[in-house]
Amino acid sequence: MATKETKQRGRPRSFDRETALEQAVRSFWERGYEATSISDLTRAMGISAPSLYAAFGDKRALFDEVVAEYGRLYGGFLSRAVVEEPTARRGVERALHEAAVEYTLPGRPRGCLVISAALNISPASAEVADSLREMRLSNVRDIAGAIRADIASGELPPDTDADALAAYTGAVIQGMSQQARDGAERTELEAIAELALKAWPRKTGGEVR
Repeated sequence: MATKETKQRGRPRSFDRETALEQAVRSFWERGYEATSISDLTRAMGISAPSLYAAFGDKRALFDEVVAEYGRLYGGFLSRAVVEEPTARRGVERALHEAAVEYTLPGRPRGCLVISAALNISPASAEVADSLREMRLSNVRDIAGAIRADIASGELPPDTDADALAAYTGAVIQGMSQQARDGAERTELEAIAELALKAWPRKTGGEVR
């Protein structure tokens, strides 16, 4: 007779969950949420549909886990740069140049999953689009907060429009992602990054650090 502990454990999985999750990340990253079917996922992950549902839940639940895994492994460079650098401009400068690298690395999908996964999404998947939009807007709010701190400290002129400058930065990063998906190389994205930085106001007293 099976014990309670045996029943809870059940049969061991015949696949490595982390490896399967990594393949799901790549599938959604390449195709986007809407265009990635369960059969696409099971083929990429090397598992059956019942195994997918048992291990990850439905497609939406798997995608939520994919987004978290993507952020942990690939997509957190913007928020880290803004937090770790001493000024907003230096944080954005670092993030833009890291985006040029990250979005064009060989051997993995191009661009940013959080930016591209909700393209051409249907109303039935509006919650997914809303969730990704909120993540992007959260990054913009973080940049705006760093800009306001620099205005308060005198690092940036008092008439700097923090919200507009942060939104502009977000738009540049989104554009770089799409450019990468369209085939742009790292040097091209780095040139875009340098041009974008010219839009930043000069530090009070003259020089931007």
